[in-house]
Amino acid sequence: MTSVGVLGATGAVGQRFIQLLDGHPEFELSVLTASPESAGKRYREAAKWRLDTPIPEDVADVEVRATEPSEIPDDTDLLFSALPSSVGERVEPELCEAGFVVSSNSSNARAADDVPLVVPEVNADHLDLIDVQRDERGWDGALVKNPNCSTITMVPTLAALDEFGLERVHVSTLQAVSGAGYSGVTSMEIIDNAVPHIGGEEAKMETESRKLLGEFTDTEVSWHDASVSASCNRIPTLDGHLENVFVETAEEPSPAEVAEAFEDAPTLDLPSAPDQLVHVFEEPDRPQPRLDRMLGDGMAVAAGGIQETDTGIQYNCLAHNTIRGAAGASLLNGELLASEGWV
Repeated sequence: MTSVGVLGATGAVGQRFIQLLDGHPEFELSVLTASPESAGKRYREAAKWRLDTPIPEDVADVEVRATEPSEIPDDTDLLFSALPSSVGERVEPELCEAGFVVSSNSSNARAADDVPLVVPEVNADHLDLIDVQRDERGWDGALVKNPNCSTITMVPTLAALDEFGLERVHVSTLQAVSGAGYSGVTSMEIIDNAVPHIGGEEAKMETESRKLLGEFTDTEVSWHDASVSASCNRIPTLDGHLENVFVETAEEPSPAEVAEAFEDAPTLDLPSAPDQLVHVFEEPDRPQPRLDRMLGDGMAVAAGGIQETDTGIQYNCLAHNTIRGAAGASLLNGELLASEGWV
């Protein structure tokens, strides 16, 4: 078994990591870290557990450590980071310099030239940037990122459409409140309402998608030259980001050809990978967050409403934002790292 730890284990994404790692066939959770206020406490005392399954028994009494390299045992093979970016930008490089491999959901360094930003089914070859990263930074460890939760919902579908010559993408999101963290949006803000602004979200979608779809050649990633514009909106659903996507391509695929491309999107033989990456609905009113966010145990992308427009193709897509879009994405990256011998 591979020994793993969770950084920022008491927060919403950290709790989802612990839930997903419970009973994992390859990873054994041995280290939990959190803020100085939580360090030294048992996990059940440090974390206000908010998921719909109990705290795993073998985790509840584990002592939480401070999030510092000196607190991580040397025999820990892989660390999953649920740290706030303000903490991650300081701690993650220190951990990599100390020799640890970090699979991170934190937003810091996603656009860095030598940091792999990875969706395993889309751009697994970008992991080879680790060699560049180690050479340039002198690290024995490595830092790998997964994208933003709204980006990861859309990118598998864009990757499937790239065979038609992807040129322009316009997307409007309907994002669940869990994407802001437990205390991120107050009930008075969101009940009977929609908030047409999520700070920094649009820029993340517009840049991260192009890096993910880019081509890795020898020592660098050449970002995809498609233009991407996004409008991001918060709505009162609990989990599941729904997105309305408008795509222009060099060719003119029919809705049937688009559906076929989605259904043929590759998956991987990894424990957390869904059997089918993109599920296509024929019904015009699907996918819907409450009905479809748990497809593939929350790791699949749902698509539907595929139709022609005057300029291209329009469709809707959906994914579970704290599973596929956060902890599950990092977990899958960790499985890819292990399968390819990086840990």
